[in-house]
Amino acid sequence: MPQVLDPGKIRTMDEFTAELRLLKAWAGSPSITEITRRVHEDWRRAGRPRTEWPARSTIGNCFRPGRRRPNSDLLLAVVRVLVGGDEATVALWRQTLRTVLGEAEAAARVRACDRLPAGPAPLPGRTRTATAVEAALTARPGTVVLEGAAGAGKTALALHVARHLAARSPAGTPVLFARLRGSAPDGPAADPAAVLETFLRLLGVTGDRIPHGVPARAALYRRLLAGTDAVVVLDDAADTEQIRPLLPGAPPCRTLVTSRRMMRALPGAIRRTVEPLAPDDAVDLLRQTAKAGPAATDTTALRRIADDLGHLPLALTAIGRHMREHTGWTLDDYHREAVLPLALEKGVRAALAATDARIEPEARTLLRLLALNPPAGTDTARAAALAGQCAPAVRRHLDALCAHHLLTEPEPGRFRMPALVRAYAAERIGIDLPATTIRQALHRVLADTGPTGAGAARALAA
Repeated sequence: MPQVLDPGKIRTMDEFTAELRLLKAWAGSPSITEITRRVHEDWRRAGRPRTEWPARSTIGNCFRPGRRRPNSDLLLAVVRVLVGGDEATVALWRQTLRTVLGEAEAAARVRACDRLPAGPAPLPGRTRTATAVEAALTARPGTVVLEGAAGAGKTALALHVARHLAARSPAGTPVLFARLRGSAPDGPAADPAAVLETFLRLLGVTGDRIPHGVPARAALYRRLLAGTDAVVVLDDAADTEQIRPLLPGAPPCRTLVTSRRMMRALPGAIRRTVEPLAPDDAVDLLRQTAKAGPAATDTTALRRIADDLGHLPLALTAIGRHMREHTGWTLDDYHREAVLPLALEKGVRAALAATDARIEPEARTLLRLLALNPPAGTDTARAAALAGQCAPAVRRHLDALCAHHLLTEPEPGRFRMPALVRAYAAERIGIDLPATTIRQALHRVLADTGPTGAGAARALAA
């Protein structure tokens, strides 16, 4: 029997269903009635009671896309009759189905609720941004996307604004919140179909009235929210494809989206980048977190530490807690060579790794190679020399890294790596890339720029 299914290419239930339709065609395109008859015959021989035998319409549904909770037993029964009982092929399909259903089950696990979760108080220095976002949604209800690096405080800002909006809304105004796991390191992003199902249930729709498929669910969701002042928070979005079905639609609904990715392809949305804190606000956050002790008074030392951490709230909070818990440390102990590894260890590494895992392999490799570059930054030509690729391809990788906020582009064609991203990339380069690759990258930079330009890179790689 020819190889009908390539398990390596199947990732979703819809892909599995499409391959099942191809299998049906390969088997001579038997009718649904004929497939049902064969399944009934197999189950009769196996001694299964007649009450378990599937209806013709149930068999037909096996070939429909958009199924989220399929019956694996029935699917494999259909496969078995289509391949004529070839158990080796059935085993291949069974293993693939287990893999696909594992991913589908993880994607279908949704954390959504009809109230806003408890969250931290707004960060120092975010009052102006919060006020501007709230004013924008009040003046022109719609969607605001808060984009930014891991640990920038996007969720705290979104929840703060959403609470203000909800408090000023009429009693009974729908409030919906969902974590979309767009940067989750241990599983797939939330399935929009599952999010919509949960939202519909929260809005009072019983299970038997929830339609099949994302378009129908999205249409019902929008009808239910039409004309309301609903407040919807979609936290940690993966991409625009995940977000589009979850947007309530026309005003007066207000939606706040947070994401580590730039959401350029979301027409009508207001996009705001949540930058690291201003220097004075970073010092305030560090002091507030550290609480009592010398940190409360030595502003100069705190400013130095905050500068080393790039003013990133997650890192500042991690180091502030360390100060509070390690009273034997002086502020002089928190020098750059100490605070960067400490911040990575206290959660920044995990946050960056989650973002890193979502980018393409070639962009991920370039991120590591850029750690060989001097901290002052790079341009496309230098990055191309490091990567050993043509400039247009490397420019695409640089744009992807910027889109995930792993690089910044302070001026056109000039790229900088935040200090903590650089520390993370410097850790990973020796783990993920062989020494030969690193040496070749350095040799290309030497040939491209001469010994002066690559001196810092050579020292780092030694």
